[in-house]
Amino acid sequence: MAKFVLAGKADCPYFAKAERLADLLHKNLPSFTMHKIVQHPDDWEQWLQTICDTNGWKHNRSPIVWREMIDRGGKGLLLGGFSEFMEHAQIYYGITSDIKADLMMTISAENLQTKIDLMEEETYYKGLIKPLHIWITSALSPVCYNLIPLLCNGEIFGESTFISLHLLNIKGAVEELSALKMESEDLSLPLLHEVTVHADLNDAFMNAGVIIVLDEVKQEELSNTCKEYGHLIDSNAHSDVRVVVAGNSYVNLKCYMIMQSAPSIATCNFVAVATHLENIARSQLAKKLNVTTSEVKCVLMWGNIGGSIYIDLQRAKVYNYDGAVCGPPHFSQPVLEMVYDTKWLETEFLITVNKHQRTVRKKLQHSLGISEANGICTVLHRWYHDSPPGEIMSLGVLSEGQYGIPEDLVFSMPVTFHNGIWKVVSDIKHSDDVKEKLQLIAKEMTGEKVFALKTTTFAS
Repeated sequence: MAKFVLAGKADCPYFAKAERLADLLHKNLPSFTMHKIVQHPDDWEQWLQTICDTNGWKHNRSPIVWREMIDRGGKGLLLGGFSEFMEHAQIYYGITSDIKADLMMTISAENLQTKIDLMEEETYYKGLIKPLHIWITSALSPVCYNLIPLLCNGEIFGESTFISLHLLNIKGAVEELSALKMESEDLSLPLLHEVTVHADLNDAFMNAGVIIVLDEVKQEELSNTCKEYGHLIDSNAHSDVRVVVAGNSYVNLKCYMIMQSAPSIATCNFVAVATHLENIARSQLAKKLNVTTSEVKCVLMWGNIGGSIYIDLQRAKVYNYDGAVCGPPHFSQPVLEMVYDTKWLETEFLITVNKHQRTVRKKLQHSLGISEANGICTVLHRWYHDSPPGEIMSLGVLSEGQYGIPEDLVFSMPVTFHNGIWKVVSDIKHSDDVKEKLQLIAKEMTGEKVFALKTTTFAS
């Protein structure tokens, strides 16, 4: 037996009459099924237009009845309105219905009130959910595409935290943003509460608990963009918002400029991601030592993410290395003692790490997505769940003069996370040669900052 669908405005008397006829058909023909869709009068016209456009139908009144071709596939077969439905019932089933006008009006009024009650109940229960609002800028970048499922799988923010995802791309592309929203919703992730898209800065960062900045901007545009972001974060986001800045260029500077334009947010809530650079170095070392990348840890990146970086291996360690000395899975050995080829470390290793991203981008013909998304998620996971015991990582944070780095400069240095707070590791010793390298990097970064400050005025 065919399956029919009846849809109409909640306050429509003819929808009420069609309902009674459908109930009568089911009573006399148990295998007859009718799925009912009730729309609020305010939503009816838009809903009807959408359903007709989707199926190629022409119909402009309530109710609408169609037959689902469940045994053949393809779109449904439109019957029409109430008159066509009643004629179909008389011809094929020999059943009709006679209902008085006053009863039709009574039923339609009851339908409307029931619909209103259901909508209010749905609104109430939705209001009980307090989602974490995550905003991602430059949302059409490959990084964002890879981030979305990772952010909403429960591993970072907890399996009871619902996510409201806000995708911002201020360079327009509304259609592409809408498509990304649809694809995100199609993931059917249990913790993804809602997805909104934004092609301008109206209400940007509203109620944000986490903000991920992915913008790649030219140096001359950087000041204005970061200033706008900072002001909006300051006025719209939660006071304890966590801002993660990522990318391939001016990452530290973007983090600093946004921070300076959001004076009410604690500076420790702004960080720049260097994890993907760490992982590139770990990967090269792992190949050299014939282990997996995950078995090389504590490789540190000092300085300017996306610019001049000093790679520090003095704390780096390798697990499961097949050498003269071996031990249980938790046993590690210093990388510098296991890599005997010092010349390789000083030449090929540094060259490969420095050009690796450019090489991959050239082959992909677009910016990196998977590795950068993974790096961002690693930072967030440790921010919410602490660093693994004995592990340190690189993070761009505001310097307070540690290791002789000038104050008021976002500089990548080693940190650990504990109880939602990062702390700079303070017991690393540097040779005079390394100290000089760090000072040269700091000088370069100070020059970038001075140039940027010339073109903007920060909030007081």
